[in-house]
Amino acid sequence: MFMPDVTHDSPLSLRLFMALITAIRSHGDYGLTITDAAGNSMITDIPAEQGGAGKGIRPMQSLLAALLGCSSVDIVSILKKQKQDITHFRMEADGDREPGKEPSLWKTIRLTFYLSGQIDPAKAYRATVLSMDKYCSVAETLRRAGADISFTLIVNDIPYQP
Repeated sequence: MFMPDVTHDSPLSLRLFMALITAIRSHGDYGLTITDAAGNSMITDIPAEQGGAGKGIRPMQSLLAALLGCSSVDIVSILKKQKQDITHFRMEADGDREPGKEPSLWKTIRLTFYLSGQIDPAKAYRATVLSMDKYCSVAETLRRAGADISFTLIVNDIPYQP
Protein backbone atom coordinates (compact mmCIF):
# COMPACT_ATOMS: atom_id res chain seq x y z
CA MET A 1 0.00 0.00 0.00
CA PHE A 2 1.29 3.47 -0.89
CA MET A 3 1.82 5.74 2.10
CA PRO A 4 3.19 9.25 1.64
CA ASP A 5 6.35 10.08 3.53
CA VAL A 6 4.95 12.41 6.19
CA THR A 7 5.42 12.67 9.91
CA HIS A 8 2.63 11.25 12.06
CA ASP A 9 1.83 14.64 13.53
CA SER A 10 1.35 16.46 10.25
CA PRO A 11 -2.18 17.43 9.15
CA LEU A 12 -1.79 15.38 5.95
CA SER A 13 -0.88 12.29 7.92
CA LEU A 14 -3.85 12.69 10.27
CA ARG A 15 -6.26 13.15 7.37
CA LEU A 16 -4.96 10.10 5.56
CA PHE A 17 -5.08 7.82 8.57
CA MET A 18 -8.56 8.98 9.58
CA ALA A 19 -9.96 8.18 6.13
CA LEU A 20 -8.23 4.83 5.74
CA ILE A 21 -10.70 1.97 5.66
CA THR A 22 -9.84 -1.63 4.86
CA ALA A 23 -12.19 -4.40 3.80
CA ILE A 24 -11.32 -8.07 4.09
CA ARG A 25 -13.48 -10.90 2.81
CA SER A 26 -14.24 -12.65 6.06
CA HIS A 27 -17.24 -14.92 5.54
CA GLY A 28 -18.64 -16.50 2.40
CA ASP A 29 -18.24 -15.04 -1.04
CA TYR A 30 -19.58 -11.56 -0.27
CA GLY A 31 -19.15 -11.04 3.47
CA LEU A 32 -16.67 -8.37 4.47
CA THR A 33 -15.25 -7.09 7.70
CA ILE A 34 -14.63 -3.39 7.17
CA THR A 35 -12.30 -1.68 9.62
CA ASP A 36 -11.27 1.94 10.02
CA ALA A 37 -7.86 3.24 11.04
CA ALA A 38 -8.90 3.28 14.72
CA GLY A 39 -9.85 -0.41 14.65
CA ASN A 40 -13.64 0.02 14.60
CA SER A 41 -15.36 -2.63 12.47
CA MET A 42 -18.61 -3.43 10.76
CA ILE A 43 -19.74 -6.50 8.88
CA THR A 44 -21.36 -6.30 5.44
CA ASP A 45 -22.93 -9.00 3.33
CA ILE A 46 -25.75 -9.50 0.85
CA PRO A 47 -28.92 -11.56 1.35
CA ALA A 48 -28.88 -15.31 0.78
CA GLU A 49 -31.27 -14.95 -2.16
CA GLN A 50 -28.59 -12.86 -3.89
CA GLY A 51 -25.81 -15.37 -3.18
CA GLY A 52 -24.56 -14.08 0.16
CA ALA A 53 -25.00 -15.44 3.65
CA GLY A 54 -27.10 -12.54 4.97
CA LYS A 55 -24.66 -12.14 7.87
CA GLY A 56 -24.12 -8.39 7.73
CA ILE A 57 -25.49 -5.01 6.79
CA ARG A 58 -26.09 -4.71 3.06
CA PRO A 59 -23.88 -2.06 1.44
CA MET A 60 -26.80 0.21 0.51
CA GLN A 61 -28.16 -0.10 4.06
CA SER A 62 -24.81 1.10 5.31
CA LEU A 63 -25.51 4.41 3.55
CA LEU A 64 -28.68 4.77 5.60
CA ALA A 65 -26.73 3.84 8.73
CA ALA A 66 -24.18 6.54 7.88
CA LEU A 67 -27.00 9.05 7.45
CA LEU A 68 -28.39 8.18 10.89
CA GLY A 69 -24.95 8.39 12.46
CA CYS A 70 -24.15 11.73 10.85
CA SER A 71 -27.48 13.35 11.70
CA SER A 72 -27.46 12.04 15.27
CA VAL A 73 -24.10 13.68 15.95
CA ASP A 74 -25.47 16.99 14.70
CA ILE A 75 -28.76 16.78 16.58
CA VAL A 76 -27.23 15.72 19.90
CA SER A 77 -24.49 18.35 19.63
CA ILE A 78 -26.96 21.15 18.92
CA LEU A 79 -29.34 20.08 21.70
CA LYS A 80 -26.52 19.72 24.23
CA LYS A 81 -25.39 23.26 23.45
CA GLN A 82 -28.98 24.35 24.14
CA LYS A 83 -28.92 22.54 27.52
CA GLN A 84 -31.59 20.02 26.47
CA ASP A 85 -31.53 16.76 28.46
CA ILE A 86 -31.82 13.77 26.10
CA THR A 87 -32.52 10.57 28.03
CA HIS A 88 -33.36 8.40 25.02
CA PHE A 89 -32.63 8.78 21.30
CA ARG A 90 -33.66 6.25 18.68
CA MET A 91 -33.72 6.63 14.92
CA GLU A 92 -35.14 4.69 12.02
CA ALA A 93 -34.41 4.95 8.31
CA ASP A 94 -36.38 3.47 5.46
CA GLY A 95 -36.26 4.16 1.78
CA ASP A 96 -37.04 3.19 -1.75
CA ARG A 97 -34.49 2.62 -4.47
CA GLU A 98 -34.89 3.21 -8.18
CA PRO A 99 -36.71 0.18 -9.58
CA GLY A 100 -35.23 -1.71 -12.51
CA LYS A 101 -31.98 0.28 -12.69
CA GLU A 102 -28.33 -0.62 -12.27
CA PRO A 103 -26.98 0.99 -10.24
CA SER A 104 -30.15 1.42 -8.19
CA LEU A 105 -29.78 4.62 -6.17
CA TRP A 106 -31.84 5.74 -3.19
CA LYS A 107 -34.86 7.59 -4.57
CA THR A 108 -36.64 8.44 -1.29
CA ILE A 109 -35.43 8.18 2.28
CA ARG A 110 -37.71 8.54 5.28
CA LEU A 111 -36.20 9.14 8.71
CA THR A 112 -37.92 9.00 12.07
CA PHE A 113 -36.25 10.49 15.14
CA TYR A 114 -37.54 9.52 18.59
CA LEU A 115 -36.27 11.70 21.45
CA SER A 116 -37.19 11.58 25.12
CA GLY A 117 -36.20 13.77 28.04
CA GLN A 118 -36.45 17.39 29.05
CA ILE A 119 -36.51 18.59 25.46
CA ASP A 120 -38.23 21.56 23.89
CA PRO A 121 -39.82 20.03 20.75
CA ALA A 122 -39.28 23.24 18.76
CA LYS A 123 -35.56 23.14 19.56
CA ALA A 124 -35.39 19.46 18.61
CA TYR A 125 -37.14 20.20 15.32
CA ARG A 126 -34.79 23.10 14.56
CA ALA A 127 -31.76 20.91 15.37
CA THR A 128 -33.07 18.24 13.01
CA VAL A 129 -33.65 20.75 10.21
CA LEU A 130 -30.16 22.18 10.69
CA SER A 131 -28.68 18.69 10.49
CA MET A 132 -30.62 17.71 7.38
CA ASP A 133 -30.23 21.01 5.52
CA LYS A 134 -26.87 22.38 6.64
CA TYR A 135 -24.52 20.15 8.61
CA CYS A 136 -24.92 16.47 7.67
CA SER A 137 -22.49 15.67 4.86
CA VAL A 138 -24.06 12.26 4.30
CA ALA A 139 -27.50 13.83 3.75
CA GLU A 140 -26.03 16.27 1.24
CA THR A 141 -24.16 13.48 -0.55
CA LEU A 142 -27.36 11.44 -0.88
CA ARG A 143 -29.34 14.50 -2.03
CA ARG A 144 -26.76 15.25 -4.72
CA ALA A 145 -27.20 11.66 -5.89
CA GLY A 146 -30.92 12.40 -6.30
CA ALA A 147 -32.45 11.17 -3.04
CA ASP A 148 -35.42 12.97 -1.53
CA ILE A 149 -34.96 12.89 2.26
CA SER A 150 -37.83 13.55 4.65
CA PHE A 151 -38.13 13.14 8.40
CA THR A 152 -40.60 12.77 11.22
CA LEU A 153 -39.77 13.94 14.73
CA ILE A 154 -41.34 12.40 17.81
CA VAL A 155 -40.52 14.00 21.17
CA ASN A 156 -41.67 12.26 24.34
CA ASP A 157 -43.99 10.04 22.26
CA ILE A 158 -45.71 13.04 20.60
CA PRO A 159 -45.18 13.74 16.88
CA TYR A 160 -43.96 17.31 16.40
CA GLN A 161 -44.74 19.40 13.34
CA PRO A 162 -44.29 23.18 13.54
